[in-house]
Amino acid sequence: MKTAHMKFLPVVWMLSVFIFAACGGGEDGGGLIGDPGRDDPPDAVVQPLALPGPYAVACSNVVQDFTRVGSGEEVSDYWEGLPDGARTRYATDLLADPDNTLIANMTAPQDSTLFGSFAGQLLPFVVIVCYPTTADNPRPDYPLLPTDRSVPHMHVGSEAPLFADESVEYPVLVYSHGYMGSPISSDDYMRALTVFASYGYVVVAPFHGDLRFSNLNLDNLDIYAIFAALNLNNFTAMQALRPLAISAALNLVLAHPHWSAHLDVDKIGGFGASMGGETMLLLAGAGLTTSYFDLGVSWRRVTQDTRIKAAAGYIPYFGHVILPAFGRDYDGLAGITLPFLGISGTLDTTAPIIEARRGMLRLAGPRRLVALYGVDHGFDDASTNDIFTWMLTFLDAYVRDDADAIARLATMGSVAGGGDDRLLLY
Repeated sequence: MKTAHMKFLPVVWMLSVFIFAACGGGEDGGGLIGDPGRDDPPDAVVQPLALPGPYAVACSNVVQDFTRVGSGEEVSDYWEGLPDGARTRYATDLLADPDNTLIANMTAPQDSTLFGSFAGQLLPFVVIVCYPTTADNPRPDYPLLPTDRSVPHMHVGSEAPLFADESVEYPVLVYSHGYMGSPISSDDYMRALTVFASYGYVVVAPFHGDLRFSNLNLDNLDIYAIFAALNLNNFTAMQALRPLAISAALNLVLAHPHWSAHLDVDKIGGFGASMGGETMLLLAGAGLTTSYFDLGVSWRRVTQDTRIKAAAGYIPYFGHVILPAFGRDYDGLAGITLPFLGISGTLDTTAPIIEARRGMLRLAGPRRLVALYGVDHGFDDASTNDIFTWMLTFLDAYVRDDADAIARLATMGSVAGGGDDRLLLY
């Protein structure tokens, strides 16, 4: 969502301005229309959902010792996995109660084409889970110092979750943040965690720690060096590890005695922001580009987690003409049947809407692409209710199989009020 972790591809921005313009991008979304052959797009204007939802929200233990943050360092350096020479910071370095924090330990497959120098390594991923709780949950919020954010009603020690209804099996949402971010690094990510949980989802979110894996720092490259930099295998490894981390986090929570009896294993969906949108599609079996010098001719499937019934992506990253995420001509997306909702900004040059449309046209399952007019690569506060109304309606329809959401989605063309949102691909 808000991407200082949306620092993602600042150099590519310069290239994509020209590419996007040449391909018909711009404020009007490049003249995008619905699926070829369909004449009557849904155009009903629906009322926005109330935010937050009906449930109070609580989250799992991520208690930290903030005195371990060194002079000149930022706490977000640890949450996001910032390297510093031979030393790499990660969230595990701050955990004050690691035995009671959810940590998914995953061994990267022995495949250097996809996983670079990390192939075969055991890698930890800290996980936070947020869920619907009782209105009178007495546990205090946990302050994330020195920021002004907090984790609501956070567990401490070995405390178990306090569900709103202990007899209910709740639907699950796996959550993938943007490049160089973490679930708790921005107000926008925290808002998404808590909004989804307030509507009755148990939200499972790993700290990807992207910079532990990718040594691609585009902030310090000029436009001519980008081609050499993109030959670095670990940039591919970073992307390939993300969906595996999601599956490992899901495995951990589904098997955990505090959570297993309260989760509906047949109702699991996903949400991703920016590169997290790419992660959702890789999780569904999409092929990831493994070479950029041949403009994406070389690509390979990373994984396929069939437990995920549907996914939504906000400003989802589908790549660029010279940086294809899913192979040349989006061949890696052909035949992917995962129901997918994309919400893109018409002024986004990091994750251009024209590329999202091209990629989504290759999908074989139900898909919708919504344009936010005049929005670039970040969370648009004016469109908050629009964004979450689209996402919750889509996920409720395809994950929960909710009859009201299915009926609403069938005719939904935009959300009343807020920003200028319109359905483009359906």
